[in-house]
Amino acid sequence: MSVHDRSDDPAFPQAAVIAVSCNDAYSFSKPNRAAIELVPGLGVRDDIHAGVTVRHRSRVAADPMQPNLRQVHLIQSELHDEVSGVGYDVPSGGLGENVTTSGLDLLGLPCGTILRFGLPQPAPTPDPVTSSAPPSAGEQPLPGDKQPTVDGVQSSPAGGQAPFGGVQSSPDGGQPAFVGGSGAAPRTVAASSGGPWDVVAAAQRASLDDATAEAVAALRAVIEAEAARSDAADPRPAVVITGLRNPCQQINRFRPGLLKEVLGKDAQGNLVRRAGVMAVVLQGGTVRPGDPITVDLPTAVPHRALDRV
Repeated sequence: MSVHDRSDDPAFPQAAVIAVSCNDAYSFSKPNRAAIELVPGLGVRDDIHAGVTVRHRSRVAADPMQPNLRQVHLIQSELHDEVSGVGYDVPSGGLGENVTTSGLDLLGLPCGTILRFGLPQPAPTPDPVTSSAPPSAGEQPLPGDKQPTVDGVQSSPAGGQAPFGGVQSSPDGGQPAFVGGSGAAPRTVAASSGGPWDVVAAAQRASLDDATAEAVAALRAVIEAEAARSDAADPRPAVVITGLRNPCQQINRFRPGLLKEVLGKDAQGNLVRRAGVMAVVLQGGTVRPGDPITVDLPTAVPHRALDRV
Protein backbone atom coordinates (compact mmCIF):
# COMPACT_ATOMS: atom_id res chain seq x y z
CA MET A 1 0.00 0.00 0.00
CA SER A 2 1.41 3.37 -0.97
CA VAL A 3 2.08 5.81 1.82
CA HIS A 4 0.22 8.40 -0.27
CA ASP A 5 -3.01 6.39 -0.57
CA ARG A 6 -5.75 6.03 2.01
CA SER A 7 -7.40 2.64 2.17
CA ASP A 8 -11.19 2.70 2.07
CA ASP A 9 -11.33 -0.65 3.88
CA PRO A 10 -11.69 0.01 7.63
CA ALA A 11 -10.62 -3.56 8.41
CA PHE A 12 -7.10 -3.17 6.93
CA PRO A 13 -6.84 -6.98 6.77
CA GLN A 14 -3.15 -7.01 5.77
CA ALA A 15 -1.92 -4.66 8.52
CA ALA A 16 0.84 -6.21 10.62
CA VAL A 17 3.93 -5.50 12.69
CA ILE A 18 7.16 -6.39 10.90
CA ALA A 19 9.68 -5.13 13.49
CA VAL A 20 9.85 -3.64 16.99
CA SER A 21 12.69 -1.56 18.41
CA CYS A 22 13.68 0.30 21.57
CA ASN A 23 16.71 1.76 23.29
CA ASP A 24 17.30 2.87 26.88
CA ALA A 25 19.79 5.56 25.80
CA TYR A 26 19.44 8.52 23.47
CA SER A 27 20.31 7.55 19.92
CA PHE A 28 18.84 8.35 16.52
CA SER A 29 18.30 4.74 15.44
CA LYS A 30 16.94 2.03 17.72
CA PRO A 31 18.01 -1.63 17.69
CA ASN A 32 15.45 -4.27 16.78
CA ARG A 33 14.12 -6.49 19.56
CA ALA A 34 12.32 -9.80 19.71
CA ALA A 35 9.48 -8.04 21.52
CA ILE A 36 8.63 -4.77 23.27
CA GLU A 37 6.31 -4.16 26.19
CA LEU A 38 3.84 -1.28 26.07
CA VAL A 39 3.09 0.43 29.40
CA PRO A 40 -0.19 2.40 29.62
CA GLY A 41 0.36 6.15 29.69
CA LEU A 42 4.15 5.82 29.56
CA GLY A 43 5.33 4.18 26.34
CA VAL A 44 7.70 1.31 25.66
CA ARG A 45 9.28 -0.21 28.76
CA ASP A 46 13.03 0.55 28.96
CA ASP A 47 12.83 3.02 26.08
CA ILE A 48 14.43 6.43 26.56
CA HIS A 49 11.35 8.22 25.22
CA ALA A 50 8.91 6.63 27.69
CA GLY A 51 7.28 9.08 30.09
CA VAL A 52 4.18 11.10 30.91
CA THR A 53 5.86 14.36 29.91
CA VAL A 54 8.06 14.97 26.86
CA ARG A 55 11.29 12.99 26.62
CA HIS A 56 12.66 13.99 23.22
CA ARG A 57 15.59 16.28 23.97
CA SER A 58 14.48 19.15 21.74
CA ARG A 59 11.06 19.15 23.41
CA VAL A 60 12.53 18.92 26.90
CA ALA A 61 14.76 21.91 26.15
CA ALA A 62 11.77 23.94 24.95
CA ASP A 63 9.31 23.02 27.74
CA PRO A 64 9.78 19.91 29.92
CA MET A 65 6.20 20.17 31.25
CA GLN A 66 4.53 19.39 27.92
CA PRO A 67 2.51 16.14 27.76
CA ASN A 68 4.24 13.28 26.00
CA LEU A 69 2.13 12.57 22.94
CA ARG A 70 5.18 10.91 21.36
CA GLN A 71 5.47 7.82 23.58
CA VAL A 72 5.48 5.37 20.67
CA HIS A 73 6.81 6.12 17.19
CA LEU A 74 5.44 4.07 14.28
CA ILE A 75 6.60 4.05 10.65
CA GLN A 76 5.18 2.16 7.69
CA SER A 77 7.73 -0.10 6.01
CA GLU A 78 6.42 1.07 2.63
CA LEU A 79 8.32 4.32 3.26
CA HIS A 80 11.55 2.34 3.68
CA ASP A 81 10.85 0.59 0.40
CA GLU A 82 10.14 3.88 -1.35
CA VAL A 83 13.33 5.65 -0.24
CA SER A 84 15.31 2.50 -1.01
CA GLY A 85 14.24 3.01 -4.61
CA VAL A 86 16.07 6.34 -4.71
CA GLY A 87 19.23 5.07 -3.04
CA TYR A 88 18.65 5.26 0.72
CA ASP A 89 19.14 2.16 2.83
CA VAL A 90 16.85 2.58 5.85
CA PRO A 91 16.36 -0.53 8.02
CA SER A 92 13.55 -1.04 10.50
CA GLY A 93 14.30 1.10 13.54
CA GLY A 94 16.71 3.19 11.48
CA LEU A 95 14.60 6.33 11.81
CA GLY A 96 14.12 5.71 15.51
CA GLU A 97 10.68 4.13 15.36
CA ASN A 98 9.48 1.64 17.95
CA VAL A 99 7.06 -0.18 15.65
CA THR A 100 7.52 -0.78 11.92
CA THR A 101 4.28 -1.72 10.17
CA SER A 102 3.22 -3.18 6.84
CA GLY A 103 -0.03 -2.91 4.90
CA LEU A 104 -1.27 0.18 6.70
CA ASP A 105 -1.24 3.84 5.65
CA LEU A 106 -0.39 5.34 9.02
CA LEU A 107 -0.16 8.87 7.65
CA GLY A 108 -3.73 8.76 6.35
CA LEU A 109 -5.34 7.75 9.65
CA PRO A 110 -7.26 10.40 11.61
CA CYS A 111 -6.18 11.68 15.01
CA GLY A 112 -7.58 9.44 17.77
CA THR A 113 -7.32 6.18 15.80
CA ILE A 114 -6.66 3.15 18.01
CA LEU A 115 -4.21 0.50 16.81
CA ARG A 116 -4.57 -2.86 18.58
CA PHE A 117 -1.84 -5.47 18.30
CA GLY A 118 -2.38 -9.22 18.17
CA LEU A 119 -5.27 -11.50 17.34
CA PRO A 120 -8.71 -10.51 18.65
CA GLN A 121 -9.69 -12.48 21.72
CA PRO A 122 -13.25 -13.78 22.15
CA ALA A 123 -15.21 -12.09 24.89
CA PRO A 124 -15.77 -14.35 27.92
CA THR A 125 -19.28 -15.77 28.25
CA PRO A 126 -20.77 -14.67 31.59
CA ASP A 127 -22.27 -17.26 33.89
CA PRO A 128 -26.01 -16.49 33.85
CA VAL A 129 -26.33 -17.52 37.50
CA THR A 130 -23.35 -15.85 39.10
CA SER A 131 -23.30 -12.77 36.87
CA SER A 132 -26.92 -11.79 37.61
CA ALA A 133 -27.11 -12.66 41.29
CA PRO A 134 -26.44 -9.79 43.73
CA PRO A 135 -23.65 -10.42 46.22
CA SER A 136 -24.65 -11.80 49.56
CA ALA A 137 -24.13 -9.80 52.70
CA GLY A 138 -21.15 -11.95 53.54
CA GLU A 139 -19.46 -10.98 50.29
CA GLN A 140 -19.67 -7.23 50.86
CA PRO A 141 -16.33 -5.62 51.81
CA LEU A 142 -16.13 -4.30 55.32
CA PRO A 143 -15.41 -0.60 55.90
CA GLY A 144 -11.68 -0.02 55.61
CA ASP A 145 -11.03 -3.25 53.74
CA LYS A 146 -8.58 -2.93 50.87
CA GLN A 147 -10.33 -3.39 47.55
CA PRO A 148 -9.15 -6.16 45.23
CA THR A 149 -6.63 -5.29 42.58
CA VAL A 150 -5.91 -6.49 39.06
CA ASP A 151 -2.31 -6.04 37.93
CA GLY A 152 -1.84 -3.60 40.77
CA VAL A 153 -4.89 -1.48 39.80
CA GLN A 154 -7.45 -0.99 42.57
CA SER A 155 -11.07 -1.64 41.72
CA SER A 156 -13.49 1.25 41.75
CA PRO A 157 -15.65 1.63 44.90
CA ALA A 158 -18.60 0.23 42.97
CA GLY A 159 -16.62 -2.91 42.21
CA GLY A 160 -15.97 -2.17 38.55
CA GLN A 161 -12.39 -2.56 37.46
CA ALA A 162 -10.75 -0.01 35.24
CA PRO A 163 -10.47 -1.48 31.74
CA PHE A 164 -6.92 -0.41 30.99
CA GLY A 165 -4.02 0.98 32.95
CA GLY A 166 -6.18 2.05 35.89
CA VAL A 167 -8.40 4.26 33.72
CA GLN A 168 -11.86 5.04 35.02
CA SER A 169 -14.57 6.86 33.13
CA SER A 170 -14.67 10.59 33.67
CA PRO A 171 -17.70 11.78 35.67
CA ASP A 172 -18.38 14.87 33.55
CA GLY A 173 -20.13 13.27 30.59
CA GLY A 174 -17.14 12.56 28.40
CA GLN A 175 -16.69 15.98 26.83
CA PRO A 176 -13.32 16.99 25.38
CA ALA A 177 -10.88 18.52 27.83
CA PHE A 178 -9.75 21.35 25.58
CA VAL A 179 -12.11 23.68 23.77
CA GLY A 180 -9.93 26.61 22.82
CA GLY A 181 -6.70 27.53 21.12
CA SER A 182 -3.22 28.04 22.40
CA GLY A 183 -3.05 27.95 26.19
CA ALA A 184 -6.81 27.41 26.57
CA ALA A 185 -7.81 26.50 30.11
CA PRO A 186 -8.80 22.82 30.33
CA ARG A 187 -11.46 21.33 32.55
CA THR A 188 -10.31 19.16 35.44
CA VAL A 189 -10.17 15.42 34.90
CA ALA A 190 -11.80 14.70 38.22
CA ALA A 191 -11.60 11.18 39.69
CA SER A 192 -9.70 9.89 36.66
CA SER A 193 -6.11 8.81 37.08
CA GLY A 194 -3.50 6.32 35.99
CA GLY A 195 -2.33 5.17 32.59
CA PRO A 196 -3.17 7.49 29.69
CA TRP A 197 -5.16 9.76 32.00
CA ASP A 198 -1.82 10.90 33.41
CA VAL A 199 -0.93 12.33 29.99
CA VAL A 200 -4.20 14.28 29.93
CA ALA A 201 -3.50 15.53 33.46
CA ALA A 202 -0.01 16.66 32.41
CA ALA A 203 -1.60 18.58 29.53
CA GLN A 204 -3.81 20.42 32.00
CA ARG A 205 -0.74 21.75 33.76
CA ALA A 206 0.92 23.00 30.57
CA SER A 207 0.36 25.79 28.07
CA LEU A 208 -0.50 24.10 24.78
CA ASP A 209 -0.38 25.21 21.18
CA ASP A 210 -3.39 24.54 18.97
CA ALA A 211 -2.16 21.27 17.45
CA THR A 212 -1.28 19.79 20.84
CA ALA A 213 -4.55 20.93 22.43
CA GLU A 214 -6.57 19.29 19.66
CA ALA A 215 -4.58 16.06 19.95
CA VAL A 216 -5.10 15.93 23.71
CA ALA A 217 -8.83 16.57 23.28
CA ALA A 218 -9.03 13.61 20.89
CA LEU A 219 -6.98 11.44 23.28
CA ARG A 220 -9.26 12.23 26.19
CA ALA A 221 -12.40 11.49 24.18
CA VAL A 222 -10.97 8.11 23.15
CA ILE A 223 -10.00 7.24 26.73
CA GLU A 224 -13.49 8.09 27.96
CA ALA A 225 -15.14 6.10 25.18
CA GLU A 226 -12.98 3.07 26.04
CA ALA A 227 -13.79 3.40 29.75
CA ALA A 228 -17.50 3.51 28.96
CA ARG A 229 -17.27 0.09 27.32
CA SER A 230 -15.48 -1.51 30.27
CA ASP A 231 -17.79 -4.53 30.18
CA ALA A 232 -16.37 -5.34 26.75
CA ALA A 233 -12.86 -3.94 27.09
CA ASP A 234 -10.38 -5.27 24.54
CA PRO A 235 -7.36 -6.71 26.40
CA ARG A 236 -4.91 -6.41 23.51
CA PRO A 237 -2.02 -3.94 23.69
CA ALA A 238 -3.11 -0.72 22.02
CA VAL A 239 -2.02 2.82 21.22
CA VAL A 240 -3.90 6.00 20.29
CA ILE A 241 -2.42 7.91 17.36
CA THR A 242 -1.93 11.55 18.32
CA GLY A 243 -0.05 13.11 15.41
CA LEU A 244 2.86 13.21 13.01
CA ARG A 245 6.55 13.11 13.70
CA ASN A 246 8.14 16.43 12.79
CA PRO A 247 11.19 15.52 10.65
CA CYS A 248 14.38 17.35 11.56
CA GLN A 249 18.01 17.67 10.44
CA GLN A 250 18.99 14.55 12.37
CA ILE A 251 17.57 12.60 9.43
CA ASN A 252 20.17 14.15 7.11
CA ARG A 253 22.91 13.25 9.57
CA PHE A 254 21.67 9.67 9.50
CA ARG A 255 21.49 9.56 5.68
CA PRO A 256 22.60 12.74 3.87
CA GLY A 257 19.79 14.05 1.68
CA LEU A 258 17.09 11.80 3.16
CA LEU A 259 15.20 14.67 4.82
CA LYS A 260 13.84 15.91 1.49
CA GLU A 261 12.23 12.51 0.94
CA VAL A 262 10.20 12.70 4.17
CA LEU A 263 9.53 16.44 4.38
CA GLY A 264 8.11 18.45 1.50
CA LYS A 265 5.18 20.60 0.39
CA ASP A 266 1.96 19.84 -1.42
CA ALA A 267 0.51 21.78 -4.36
CA GLN A 268 -0.95 24.35 -1.97
CA GLY A 269 2.37 24.92 -0.24
CA ASN A 270 1.46 23.06 2.96
CA LEU A 271 4.13 21.03 4.72
CA VAL A 272 3.88 17.28 4.19
CA ARG A 273 5.50 15.22 6.94
CA ARG A 274 6.12 11.56 6.10
CA ALA A 275 8.44 10.30 8.86
CA GLY A 276 5.80 8.33 10.73
CA VAL A 277 3.23 8.91 13.45
CA MET A 278 3.30 9.28 17.21
CA ALA A 279 1.03 7.63 19.74
CA VAL A 280 0.15 7.28 23.43
CA VAL A 281 -0.18 3.83 25.01
CA LEU A 282 -3.80 3.03 25.83
CA GLN A 283 -3.51 -0.62 26.85
CA GLY A 284 -0.37 -2.40 27.96
CA GLY A 285 1.07 -5.66 26.73
CA THR A 286 3.68 -7.28 24.53
CA VAL A 287 4.07 -6.50 20.84
CA ARG A 288 6.06 -8.78 18.53
CA PRO A 289 6.95 -8.93 14.84
CA GLY A 290 4.18 -10.75 13.00
CA ASP A 291 1.38 -9.43 15.20
CA PRO A 292 -1.66 -8.41 13.17
CA ILE A 293 -2.94 -4.85 13.67
CA THR A 294 -6.58 -3.98 14.11
CA VAL A 295 -7.54 -0.39 13.26
CA ASP A 296 -10.35 1.29 15.22
CA LEU A 297 -11.18 4.58 13.54
CA PRO A 298 -12.41 7.21 16.03
CA THR A 299 -16.11 7.42 16.79
CA ALA A 300 -15.91 9.71 19.83
CA VAL A 301 -14.52 12.65 17.83
CA PRO A 302 -14.84 13.88 14.24
CA HIS A 303 -12.16 12.57 11.90
CA ARG A 304 -9.33 15.10 11.70
CA ALA A 305 -6.14 14.81 9.70
CA LEU A 306 -2.98 14.32 11.73
CA ASP A 307 -0.87 17.36 12.60
CA ARG A 308 2.63 17.48 14.04
CA VAL A 309 3.03 16.79 17.76
